[in-house]
Amino acid sequence: QNSMVLSAAIIITLVGLIIYLHFVKIDQESLLVIGSLGIQVTSSYASGKESTTFIEMSQVKDVVINEAIHMQKVLYYLCVLLQDPGDPQGVSEVVPLFLSSKPRLDCLIEVYKSCQEILEQRKMAPPSS
Repeated sequence: QNSMVLSAAIIITLVGLIIYLHFVKIDQESLLVIGSLGIQVTSSYASGKESTTFIEMSQVKDVVINEAIHMQKVLYYLCVLLQDPGDPQGVSEVVPLFLSSKPRLDCLIEVYKSCQEILEQRKMAPPSS
């Protein structure tokens, strides 16, 4: 009787751990910005699974560093602002990046500067016909 309960507890724990590693625990996050195409965000999970999100450059309004206050800490995170199709001056959605890895502010500033350089090049380039 006790061995069945112990076996069930071990199996449930292992299944929970596998689910955690496959769907929750993110090992690595990466950002690829290509001025003519868009922004690709890739999350690699501990199990080896990868999740990729692509945002077309025509939807991107800007990339900003935002801050949030959580308990007694100020957390900084990078966000992509998506342009509102109905209002060219408006923002339809804010897409936060690097939420699992939570990089330090100095690292975010480096990524932010690189993104801004690419966005500026895109704005300066003549529109293709």
